[in-house]
Amino acid sequence: MATTHLTAIITAAGSGNRMGFDKMFAEIGGQPVLRHSIAAFEKTRQVNDIIIVAREDRVSLVSDLAREAGFKKVRQVVKGGDRRQDSVACALSHVADHCQFISVHDGARPWITPTQIERVLQAAAASGAAASAHPITETLKRADTDFLVSEDISREGMWAMETPQIFRSEILKQAFEKVFSENLQVSDEVSAVQRLGLPVQLVHNESLNPKITFPADLQFPPPTI
Repeated sequence: MATTHLTAIITAAGSGNRMGFDKMFAEIGGQPVLRHSIAAFEKTRQVNDIIIVAREDRVSLVSDLAREAGFKKVRQVVKGGDRRQDSVACALSHVADHCQFISVHDGARPWITPTQIERVLQAAAASGAAASAHPITETLKRADTDFLVSEDISREGMWAMETPQIFRSEILKQAFEKVFSENLQVSDEVSAVQRLGLPVQLVHNESLNPKITFPADLQFPPPTI
């Protein structure tokens, strides 16, 4: 791949309400979840710099974590917003003009690997937009508010979205301009880019890459980066 400039945005501004405490600083293998996530991008050769989005009351704490870990690519820790899209928009305003690609990653996915980051970047370089994902293999059912099964859902062609999601910088910035100018709500960056009518290439991730949501998720084996 030709030399490119990739800025990685790591989102860590969630409230952690479902966990009951700040999951970014919960430990796996003796290290905070967020530290594992940052380390994967720090060790990815194609990543030039990292912007971390944190809760206002965690900006200093995250800055201390990055400094104490010796991460050299962390350029800024910025305050996030109420929603994920607000946090990503905050980070986008700090991305350098010469940046060619932007990666957005959930800080709560500590099992991401440099290999998968590189694979997603290669796909984004070819298509303009790409995201890590894995195919749905379980049987899917829709249930009503009483948790009673109401219908079957075919899993054919169904994929669970992951991060990183990587885009040419002009595509992601244009997508977010549309989202905010039209007062839209999106669940991830792929959803924002879809609003432009542009295709997004999925990159099958065969490795463990769950998003920590509940305390039991911390029981997975620690990352081995």
